[in-house]
Amino acid sequence: MGRLKLQPGIKAIEEEPEDCDATHSNKATLACMINSEVGAVLAVMRRNVRWGGRYMSGDDQLEHSLIQSLKALRKQIFLWQHQWHTINPAVYLQPFLDVIRSDETGAPITGVALSSVYKILTLDVIDQNTVNVEDAMRLVVDAVTSCRFEVTDPASEEVVLMKILQVLHACMKSKASVMLSNQHVCTIVNTCFRIVHQAEKKGELLQRIARHTMHELVRCIFSHLSNVDNTEHALVNRNSNANQELGGIDNDYAFGAKQAENGNGSEYDGQASSGSFASNGSSGLVATMREESMIVAGNGKETVPYDLHLMTEPYGVPCMVEIFHFLCSLLNAVEHVGMGPRSNTLAFDEDVPLFALGLINSAIELGGPSFRRHPRLLSLIQDELFRNLMQFGLSMSPLILSMVCSIVLNLYHHLRTELKLQLEAFFSCVILRLAQGKYGASYQQQEVAMEALVDFCRQKTFMVEMYANLDCDITCSNVFEDLANLLSKSAFPVNCPLSAMHILALDGLIAVIQGMAERIGNASVGSEHKPVSLDEYTPFWMVKCDNYSDPSHWVPFVRRRKHIKRRLMIGADHFNRDPKKGLEFLQGTHLLPDKLDPQSVACFFRYTAGLDKNLVGDFLGNHDEFCVQVLHEFAGTFDFQDMNLDTALRLFLETFRLPGESQKIQRVLEAFSERYYEQSPQILANKDAALLLSYSLIMLNTDQHNVQVKKKMTEEDFIRNNRHINGGNDLPREFLTELYHSICKNEIRTTPEQGYGYPEMTPSRWIDLMHKSKKSAPFIVSDSRAYLDHDMFAIMSGPTIAAISVVFDHAEHEDVYQTCIDGFLAVAKISACHHLEDVLDDLVVSLCKFTTLLNPSSVEEPVLAFGDDTKARMATVTVFTIANRYGDYIRTGWRNILDCILRLHKLGLLPARVASDAADESEVSADPSHGKPITNSLSSAQIQSIGTPRRSSGLMGRFSQLLSLDTEEPRSQPTEQQLAAHQRTLQTIQKCHIDSIFTERRPQKGNSSPEDEDTAVFCLELLIAITLNNRDRIVLLWQGVYEHIASIVQSTVMPCALVEKAVFGLLRICQRLLPYKENLADELLRSLQLVLKLDARVADAYCEQITQEVSRLVKANATHIRSQMGWRTITSLLSITARHPEASEAGFDALLFIMSDGAHLLPANYVLCVDSARQFAESRVGQAERSVRALDLMSGSVDCLVRWANEAKETMGEEDAAKMLQDIGDLWLRLVQGLRKVCLDQREEVRNHALLSLQKCLTGVDGIQISHGLWLQCFDLVIFTMLDDLLEIAQGHQKDYRNMEGTLILAMKLLSKVFLQLFHELSQLTTFCKLWLGVLSRMEKYMKVKVRGKKSEKLQELVLELLKNTLLVMKTRGVLIQRSALGGDSLWELTWLHVNNIAPSLQSEVFPDQDPDQSLLKHGETSGVVSGETVHAIDTHAQYIGGACIEILEHVRHDDAPDPNQYCLEVTDAKIDYRDRESRQVVDRAFPRIVDKSMSEVFEGYERQYCELSANLSRKCNSASVILDAEQKKQKLFEINSGIDEADVLIRKMDLEARSLQPGIKATLLAKLREYKSDLNKLKKEFKRISSPNANQAAHDELLEAGLADAHAVSADQRERLSMSVERLNQSSERIKESRRTILETEELGVSILEDLHQQRQTLLHAHNKLSDVDSAIDKSKKVLTTMSRRITKNKWIVGSIIVALVLAILLILYFKITG
Repeated sequence: MGRLKLQPGIKAIEEEPEDCDATHSNKATLACMINSEVGAVLAVMRRNVRWGGRYMSGDDQLEHSLIQSLKALRKQIFLWQHQWHTINPAVYLQPFLDVIRSDETGAPITGVALSSVYKILTLDVIDQNTVNVEDAMRLVVDAVTSCRFEVTDPASEEVVLMKILQVLHACMKSKASVMLSNQHVCTIVNTCFRIVHQAEKKGELLQRIARHTMHELVRCIFSHLSNVDNTEHALVNRNSNANQELGGIDNDYAFGAKQAENGNGSEYDGQASSGSFASNGSSGLVATMREESMIVAGNGKETVPYDLHLMTEPYGVPCMVEIFHFLCSLLNAVEHVGMGPRSNTLAFDEDVPLFALGLINSAIELGGPSFRRHPRLLSLIQDELFRNLMQFGLSMSPLILSMVCSIVLNLYHHLRTELKLQLEAFFSCVILRLAQGKYGASYQQQEVAMEALVDFCRQKTFMVEMYANLDCDITCSNVFEDLANLLSKSAFPVNCPLSAMHILALDGLIAVIQGMAERIGNASVGSEHKPVSLDEYTPFWMVKCDNYSDPSHWVPFVRRRKHIKRRLMIGADHFNRDPKKGLEFLQGTHLLPDKLDPQSVACFFRYTAGLDKNLVGDFLGNHDEFCVQVLHEFAGTFDFQDMNLDTALRLFLETFRLPGESQKIQRVLEAFSERYYEQSPQILANKDAALLLSYSLIMLNTDQHNVQVKKKMTEEDFIRNNRHINGGNDLPREFLTELYHSICKNEIRTTPEQGYGYPEMTPSRWIDLMHKSKKSAPFIVSDSRAYLDHDMFAIMSGPTIAAISVVFDHAEHEDVYQTCIDGFLAVAKISACHHLEDVLDDLVVSLCKFTTLLNPSSVEEPVLAFGDDTKARMATVTVFTIANRYGDYIRTGWRNILDCILRLHKLGLLPARVASDAADESEVSADPSHGKPITNSLSSAQIQSIGTPRRSSGLMGRFSQLLSLDTEEPRSQPTEQQLAAHQRTLQTIQKCHIDSIFTERRPQKGNSSPEDEDTAVFCLELLIAITLNNRDRIVLLWQGVYEHIASIVQSTVMPCALVEKAVFGLLRICQRLLPYKENLADELLRSLQLVLKLDARVADAYCEQITQEVSRLVKANATHIRSQMGWRTITSLLSITARHPEASEAGFDALLFIMSDGAHLLPANYVLCVDSARQFAESRVGQAERSVRALDLMSGSVDCLVRWANEAKETMGEEDAAKMLQDIGDLWLRLVQGLRKVCLDQREEVRNHALLSLQKCLTGVDGIQISHGLWLQCFDLVIFTMLDDLLEIAQGHQKDYRNMEGTLILAMKLLSKVFLQLFHELSQLTTFCKLWLGVLSRMEKYMKVKVRGKKSEKLQELVLELLKNTLLVMKTRGVLIQRSALGGDSLWELTWLHVNNIAPSLQSEVFPDQDPDQSLLKHGETSGVVSGETVHAIDTHAQYIGGACIEILEHVRHDDAPDPNQYCLEVTDAKIDYRDRESRQVVDRAFPRIVDKSMSEVFEGYERQYCELSANLSRKCNSASVILDAEQKKQKLFEINSGIDEADVLIRKMDLEARSLQPGIKATLLAKLREYKSDLNKLKKEFKRISSPNANQAAHDELLEAGLADAHAVSADQRERLSMSVERLNQSSERIKESRRTILETEELGVSILEDLHQQRQTLLHAHNKLSDVDSAIDKSKKVLTTMSRRITKNKWIVGSIIVALVLAILLILYFKITG
């Protein structure tokens, strides 16, 4: 304490040397202090009688020299004027040191002198700048270490020893300690150890102080190691000059060189009553220990002493080497003394090894990584220290084992790069042996070993470095795997409760896992782990790494090496079964060359663990030449340099089992002897000597250790047997003696251990380890990045999950639960980040079992049981935490998670938003009740079930309660424990965040089927929610989602909640995802076709809701629907609703949104939308007003066509624009065709509005540029067809169609207006005449039509007016004029022939200036008769269709003339005047026949075109079938398709022409037409076969068609019958149409009847339920009455019994009274 108080003042003095007053004060203070110390010593000395008087020397009385020196110092101290650091410390220290050295002083005097020296040292008066400080410090050390005193009592002796320790400690703590030499530091340590040894017999306090001082000295010395340079070699180089200066000093100076001097000086003149620092006995023991432990190492090898010059230098590495060697040797000394015959307490007590290990641990803690800079210190650690640690690691003392493990942990931290193989040996031979408890280890040893292992596991890089350096090295054991397996197995409580050992192992396991999890955040985690492959043979024992410090080099290197090691172990397994197949396997894996060589096989035997050593021995001992070569190569893999023969032989024979045959033994020993002599030829003369001596050792080993040998070989026998074997000379006797004793003490095992066990570390194995350590690969130091965690975790994941699960299952404390949960989460993180999906699935499956949600509900209140089960709640939170964090990597585990969710759903514990998506949440958030927690809704429902069972509240129930005299028990309220359990359950569910599991999550396919509909509906809701929340992954999910929904839709035939969720979920998916996934729009919209496949009953039930969803879909995503297929699906869904009463309004609303103002009309959806609008227009569901609106949509769409045409002209090129205009024309044609169909509607308003709309579409297309051909098609397919159909309806269906007269009027106006508007363009066509005749023909028919049995005057007037207007226009335009003679203008003639049938007077009205009689012939004026020219004129009228006069006569011959031939002669010869009325009548009668002939000629023209086109198509089909090039075939198919369309148009034209002829010709032409249609169908089928990708199906169709063709060719009669059947079918079609109308009406009636029946059924069901309730009440009442009757009967018996008893009692009372 004095030192601490004085130091600040002294430092202050030193800091201000200029202050004279302070300096003077300091000097005076120090002088006074020394003066007081001198006085104290003198005072103590004077107390003794011996020192109180004077000594007599002759006549003078003189004081003792010790007193004189002290008094002399007293005189001088106040006379010194200089600074203290300029004064030689020896001057004021010497008197005190003389007292300490003197053997005349007693213990009190010596103690005071030591205290004085200690005080001077602690004042820091002496530092490195003090004069002659080096000599002063050495004087102090020499004096104190040779302290002598007279022992008066044990207590005073202990005090002196403690003060000696204080002074020595102060010397090392002093600033001047750096001036101490290596020799003096060693002396200080040696002195302290001697005091420690002596203190064993002293008091406890001295023992503790001595040990503490020893620790402090070691710490003080080795704390300077980091500041000491490696001057060892430099100092050695300066020895030459020093040796000359120190000529006569012994150069072999070592740590104990002054042993004799110190031992002799410690005696007290041989007096028995005196005490000394060390007695004779003790000094002899210390000398013995120092001789054995300080000079001789454990193996008997003398340490290499330092040069004397180095020992006299200021202390540094040399003294540290000596001290550290001394500390290591203490462990050897304990072992040697313990085994010797003269054992003492040190040998059998754990005190000394613990003391030595503690000192070593302190040295390593302070020296740290600086040891590696000093080779001699490092060598001591690598060899001697670690060897001793291996021995003491197996000690039975837990304290020693714990200290050993602490030292190894420190060594791992600081020097692991230099201790690779030593660490492997420690873990294999100590930790694994003890922790497993299989080798006789006690429970305490197992626990200490496990604690040490857990400490190592808590080092973040420990397991990684073990794996990289040892497991991936073919010459080392799999330490990482062994440690991981040990931790996993030790955590398993097998048939026993959970103990501290299990928890400890679990901590270590989780520490490893958490270390991996922490490294995940760094680099090299997400990289793909490519499998290692060996493409070619490379010697596996020569694989090297270019740079062991660069991860880009050593990571692939160790992974490749680990792959090789695994393959070698597999090869070893094959080899153990069959050596030949094993070698072949290794050749197949490129670990051995295709042609075996001896070196590769030898290295396989040498470096592969797990080989059957019997097989290896047999292989090596085989006489085969190859096997002999392998044997020599095998021996060449050993390093026997500087080894004893017996050690080398042990190592050699440990690798295989020595064969039993003498020849094999000889071959093996020959190879060994040759290798040994090659490396260690020091004593042996030749390899034969090595062979003979090896044989002799084998024989000696058998003799000494075989129990069957009774007479053992003596040492003399062994020496005698080995005479003259060393090249004719004898071997040294000491050499043979050493071999003999070595074999006798330690057997050479010729049958080594098999398998992968943990062998004991023998001296020979340690020597081999030291040899290997010099050649082993550098130690790989890992950083905090996860380079090898994937491979490591793949090895330990399975056992780890199992171990944590078992502990979690057996645990009962919450802290253990939390530890396991941390482990589970770490495993999940690693599995996900390293893409180990199988591991993550196993973890999820294991955790789900602990949730108890998957267990059958065996408790009455599962919610309460769940709330009371802490383990289940923690497991549940963990499961859903993993699902939230790492759900993307879960595969089959989703099934268990969903099962848990379903269970929570059944228990009513799920939040309402679990099966919703983000959009739903945003919608629901507007609801104020959405933000409420689930606590209120859940607790009210669940807590209600906690009370007692509910009693019957009905009348009979009340009555039964009254009869049974039961009182109403109040309902029990839930207890506080139950409420707390409920609250915990709700909090657990909230922590799970189940609603966020399916956000951005990828679901996985499962094969499980829901148990009930409710579960199936919930699962479907989850699936839809997942799909909606994973729009970025929809491409991956869609196929599975679609298939699931399709299976539901297609398998459901009745309305139910499941199909409802499926259909509307599908619509929601399409509605939500269309804006985000345009590339998937077609797939999404195609899926809506499932709605079209719904069963009729299902579709009818949900039609209105479906239509509303489709409407929302269209309104929200119309701009995202671009393909024709998508629009076809949408319009199909809308079209279906046209005839549904409830859904039609929503469907039409969606169609109105699409078509209004052409907002969303596209060329892709135009035809589809028009067709849908037509269906709404034709639909009779709803008011006619909607049909009118649909017609307006159709007619209004023409504006879109005009706009598109204008845009095409402005923005496109000429060619593209022409193509676009052609497409627009086709769209327009489809539009007017649709309107034509609506023009036939039964409703007058709709029909008339359709005609007006059609008129608008036909007349309002100026901007479209309809081609002439398209207009002709429009007339043929639309206008004329419509007029004909209306005419037919007017004539045959007058009852169903009201006011057809007005419709016919509108139709005729439409015809006239369109014809006149297009007159200019049409009149230029060559087929105008035909078109005009068609118009005239329709006018003529409408002129003659009878509406409701009479002709319509309005219609006739309109026809006449329209015809007149048309003729006037034609006249005005110059089209209808007489251009030439009779044969020169067919239009004129044909026009007036028709007009005259309509109104003969019109010609005069239109052409008043022209005589009608001159209309046909102007040349007749000169001839006046009908001649051959007349016939020629008639032929001229029909020349545009190729008629001839003979054909005219043939047609005339069919007329009503009595003699046609005569009539022809009259026409030919009589020259009748054509102007004659009779002549005109003849011509008029012949003209219809002429017209029919003309029409037939048109048919023939179409027929020729069709035949040519058909032949051309047949050739193209044949050529296309053999084309292989895809592009060419596609082009050819396009041409064929166009030709087929053209042929189809020609067929329709021929059909129109044929149907307009007279019946006789019509039948013939229609028969032809049917053949052409059949031929065209064949061409279509052939085209389909060619274009179809399924050639087999096409071939199959072709064969069927061919068979049908042959059948038709053979059976002509059948064709005739078929043609007749066609006629009948045409007639039947009319009847079917009528029947269809009747069916529609009947259907409407049936729907109303079904509704009534449904209502009645509901009423009946309700009544049935009521009856069931009544029946149940009756049954309950019956039971109550039965119980009542029983109770009444019972009460009667009771009452009767009571009455009887009372009567008897009364009788007895009366009896006793009477008798009494």
